[in-house]
Amino acid sequence: MGVAGFVLSLLLFGLIGLLSARGARGGEEDYLLAGRSVSPVLTALSAAATKYSGYMFIGLMGYIYTFGLSAIWLVCGFLFGDLIAFSFVHARVRQATEATGALTFAHLISQWHGGDYRILRATIGVLTLIFLATYAAAQFNAGGKAVEVLFGWPALSGTLIGAGVILAYCLAGGLRASIWTDAGQSILMMAAMWLLLVTAVSASGGVETFIGKLEQVSPTYLDFGQARLGGLGPLVLFAFAWLFNGIGVTGQPQVMVRFMALDHARNTWRAGIYYFAWSGTFLAATFLVGLSTRLFIADSGGFDAELALPTLAHSLVPGLAVGVIIGGVFAASMSTADSQVLSCAAVLSDDFKLVRGKVAQRFATVLVVLATTAIALFASANVFTLVILAWSALACSIGPLVILHALGKRPSQSVALAMMATGLGVALLWRAMQLNQSVYEGLPGMAAAFAVWLGASLLFRVRDRAL
Repeated sequence: MGVAGFVLSLLLFGLIGLLSARGARGGEEDYLLAGRSVSPVLTALSAAATKYSGYMFIGLMGYIYTFGLSAIWLVCGFLFGDLIAFSFVHARVRQATEATGALTFAHLISQWHGGDYRILRATIGVLTLIFLATYAAAQFNAGGKAVEVLFGWPALSGTLIGAGVILAYCLAGGLRASIWTDAGQSILMMAAMWLLLVTAVSASGGVETFIGKLEQVSPTYLDFGQARLGGLGPLVLFAFAWLFNGIGVTGQPQVMVRFMALDHARNTWRAGIYYFAWSGTFLAATFLVGLSTRLFIADSGGFDAELALPTLAHSLVPGLAVGVIIGGVFAASMSTADSQVLSCAAVLSDDFKLVRGKVAQRFATVLVVLATTAIALFASANVFTLVILAWSALACSIGPLVILHALGKRPSQSVALAMMATGLGVALLWRAMQLNQSVYEGLPGMAAAFAVWLGASLLFRVRDRAL
């Protein structure tokens, strides 16, 4: 029954994607931006499903299983950092999309204020290909881990199934198909998470018993992080830094392109209301499910924490409901991976002009799916590491540029490139030195990029006064 529910979910997603192709009007703009005609509700559901990927079911779940209540700062950072960015960036992204006629995120940034920064566009394209391909591979890994635990299938099968379904509907309808399927996937993600939460609370004996048992897991499991991080000061810095993960959404092509495709800039706030209502509800359920995993799965030391949710589902949820859970994991993975695949394909077809025309765009999509599948098969890092690495790299290299443009600033191409190199370099170095264990690398990375812009601005002012 569980397999039947899972297969039914995949067939449904494929059908939605194929049906969406009937609304396609043809042309490059339709394939890459759905004709800039997406409603606020679809924009919100698609953006949310894209951002809250299989990482939530696999990577974040493993983090909560391991560190308990202190993981709440990650969740708060995801939500409130995103809200800070949304308050002044997203509507201006949609306005600039219309003004420039941009079809890709790199195209938009390179021509935001009337310039034509070709080197910048190519650089953003390269970063998009490298890190979104890595990000998509993490989504395929998440699906593979889920089917391995729940059905006993090889993880390879989950990776290949996800890649095959995504390829089918992306070829059929481009971004339009991705957005339509995302909407359905967001509903299944929410249903799966809340089903598991209600089941876990009921199995533990009710809400009061659930809370009481959590208090007994370990002396520090419900600690906000002071014990783990070494005091109130380090805890405040840890929590503050994770806001930059949410703010870093400004550097994520796969999410921001949803708002580029919105039907009108005036509808951005309507889309935002739906987006944050869904996000808050889903994150609350995710966090509580993560805590509940320790009530039913002992910390044995050799257990892969990223298997916590599928293991919990396997032990608590019977029959067809297991298929719903695994369908939710796959929905989360696919809703993000398809967005990343299309963003990478857009780089090849529009930014690099390596392929042209409708057939060539679809050929680029096939190439990207093959490449990300290969990365997924050979990548050794866990889902949490892959996702945070890719997200941070794009956040620190591209995010500060988008924020400055949204604020009306116009960094030159040379300054923009210096900002990107510095932000990315600091973030990667911070992670390599393992300082990210106490302070998320998005904070120093984005701060370094802004420092470059500020320093350059001051130098230019001094030069101008001297002249």
